[in-house]
Amino acid sequence: MKILYASSEAAPFVKTGGLGDVAGSLPSALREKGVDARVILPLYRCIPQQYKEKMTYLNHIYIDMAWRKQYCGVFSLEMDGTIFYFVDNEYYFNGDKPYDYIHLDCEKFLFFSKAVLSLLPTLDFRPDVINCNDWQTGAIPVFLDTFQDNPFYRGIKTVMTVHNLKFQGRWDMEKIKDVMGISDYYFTNDKLEYHKDANLLKGGMVYADRISTVSESYAGEITTEEYGEGLNGLLWARRDSLTGIVNGISYKEWDAETDPMIYKNYSVKDFRENKKLNKLALQEQLNIPVDENKFMIGIVSRLTDQKGFDLVAGALESLIEGGCQIVILGTGDENYENLFRHYAWKAPEVVSANIYFSNDLSHKIYAACDAFLMPSRFEPCGLSQIISMRYGTLPIVRETGGLKDTVEPYNEYTGEGVGFSFANYNVSDMVYVINYAMDIYYNRRDDWNKIVENAMKRDFSWAVSADKYIAMYRELTGIYDEPVKEEKKPAPKKKPAAKKAAAEKNAPKKTVAKKTRTK
Repeated sequence: MKILYASSEAAPFVKTGGLGDVAGSLPSALREKGVDARVILPLYRCIPQQYKEKMTYLNHIYIDMAWRKQYCGVFSLEMDGTIFYFVDNEYYFNGDKPYDYIHLDCEKFLFFSKAVLSLLPTLDFRPDVINCNDWQTGAIPVFLDTFQDNPFYRGIKTVMTVHNLKFQGRWDMEKIKDVMGISDYYFTNDKLEYHKDANLLKGGMVYADRISTVSESYAGEITTEEYGEGLNGLLWARRDSLTGIVNGISYKEWDAETDPMIYKNYSVKDFRENKKLNKLALQEQLNIPVDENKFMIGIVSRLTDQKGFDLVAGALESLIEGGCQIVILGTGDENYENLFRHYAWKAPEVVSANIYFSNDLSHKIYAACDAFLMPSRFEPCGLSQIISMRYGTLPIVRETGGLKDTVEPYNEYTGEGVGFSFANYNVSDMVYVINYAMDIYYNRRDDWNKIVENAMKRDFSWAVSADKYIAMYRELTGIYDEPVKEEKKPAPKKKPAAKKAAAEKNAPKKTVAKKTRTK
């Protein structure tokens, strides 16, 4: 089975959020299970030069973009066994960051979507499924419908994966029509049209063979008016084609036993002795009181309403008097940035506000803290709560989306559970649960350690999620049997005199990446 994973970002080349992590990890997990999964993304100028130097130029074509033609090149690079294709066009991908203003992004990613399909015949790779991701690739299923006169494209299936329904790629109808250059047939209210604008994510969900999202609970939530972001009617109508699969994390990057960024490595066997050494070192680094017994809460997040920071703001006064320390890392809305700066000034012995982002410090916070606070208003999947469990830092979450699916709340009667949760979106319920967790930490340390052990033993690797993606692809394509490997016949022995000539003939030639420019 052949899968092409189309994404606007992919780690380690370019990443702004969870989509980059998924695109960088899931295809590798699929390949380990025998699926020929490859990734295609734009060749942004901001991709580090160290990767560009290793890329191989494959081909170039010209694409009709309404009334003009655009150069479109393609490069490739193999990373850890996975082949990545990069779509080259300096006019569209020459910015300092992958995303810009929405009207610029709409045209940029419409070009990318058309390029993905147009380049396929040049790649010697015809996928059985193209897995599209978020609105930036929403036009691929739409364009594919217009390509059906060409036999090459018939039978290719599409999956539209929604990582966050809030972002839909919505812009002026006439301008989108001009760029796409397709029939008015596609711009009616049962297709791309949405409140007189064009909506690229909606178009992708209408024309994709399957729709998936990043947790089972979120798949159900988005069919409702509360979470559906105006598209709940469409999603309800397509609910039989809607699948929720929780994201995984890279166990190579996130592993307390081998992580080079944390102060002291530890495992589920020795966390009782060694995890606290990370707390002591972080307290010293952040210049807050050093105390291995102080209950420390970590937050690594975008500081926005979606992530529940209106609740955190309402709870800070009671939390700073409640016997804990709070370490915050992240950027976002200015009002929340200033709020945390204020409390770090007001109560420096309790609050450490780090209003920036640092991958190194995020690893240290996951390893050092006792609990991780994530009270999101909505959360399609979330990775932070999964990472925190991997490090034995117990998540305190609101029961929504992927948080509900991944964090089993502690049951003091059975001893089961991996964290703590609350259902109602209000300050009092969140504070109650935080105090409950703190009480177990201070007064029932054996119970606390058992929950930590439960959390660290949970399997959130991509191997589990990859099996579910494969099941979805198989159901969609009807490809169930693994290909039979042909037996290789032993090569005839060459005479000694012929060996050198054959070796010279078959020696691999060095490939140099060519630099191409927009025409």
